[in-house]
Amino acid sequence: MGYDNIRVEKRGKVGLITLDRPKALNALNSALIGELGTALDAFEKDERIGCIVLTGSEKAFAAGADIKEMQPHDFAKAYIDDLITPLDRVSRNRKPIIAAVAGYALGGGCELAMMCDFILAADTAKFGQPEITLGVIPGAGGTQRLTRFVGKSKAMEMCLTGRMMDAEEAERSGLVSRVIPANDLLEEALKVADKIADFSLPVVMMTKESVDRSYETTLAEGIRFERRVFHAMFALEDQNEGMTAFTDKRKPQFTNK
Repeated sequence: MGYDNIRVEKRGKVGLITLDRPKALNALNSALIGELGTALDAFEKDERIGCIVLTGSEKAFAAGADIKEMQPHDFAKAYIDDLITPLDRVSRNRKPIIAAVAGYALGGGCELAMMCDFILAADTAKFGQPEITLGVIPGAGGTQRLTRFVGKSKAMEMCLTGRMMDAEEAERSGLVSRVIPANDLLEEALKVADKIADFSLPVVMMTKESVDRSYETTLAEGIRFERRVFHAMFALEDQNEGMTAFTDKRKPQFTNK
């Protein structure tokens, strides 16, 4: 299908989604969010795709939700329309998503990046939750995910003041995985995604599920879940291939079975 607000490409085993509303700094309106969900659904079903990269422009990953679209809502409309909730589709993706962030990732843009599995940030990236300046709070998980990433004190300060965090502070605080020169960001993100996509897809998906489980349960229950998943992997052909290849001193040829 055609897209008006995003660009979608396949780079080998990697799906690339680029937010593309340049005049609005990739503000997240309902049309963009809908197209993003459609593209993710397509990549999820595509057996050839093993990892996804989500990015924006050099100037902005996404500068936030589309305030012009949101402003006319009253409580009833916001509640009935379930405002912003469709963006949660990103966090439910079973295949890994890497956020490649350059420029502004503010409000919904910061929340969108945090929904991905990890963030690679350009040295130009700036993160923030400025919703308080608009008379609201973050509504797409900002108060929850940001706190889990950077801790209560820093998250509280950012949400109460709207202060932006640069890439260096974001890495130091645990929000992003690595900081990369802006000119190399997309190339590095695709390289990392290609490496992930070259592994066994069911093992990659189970690994993602296990790490995510650590946020949802106690340590004892999380370890029990991890152990059961680990045991279950011995039913996979890819487990046998991976360990056989290791003992044979060759590269494994995974078949996603």
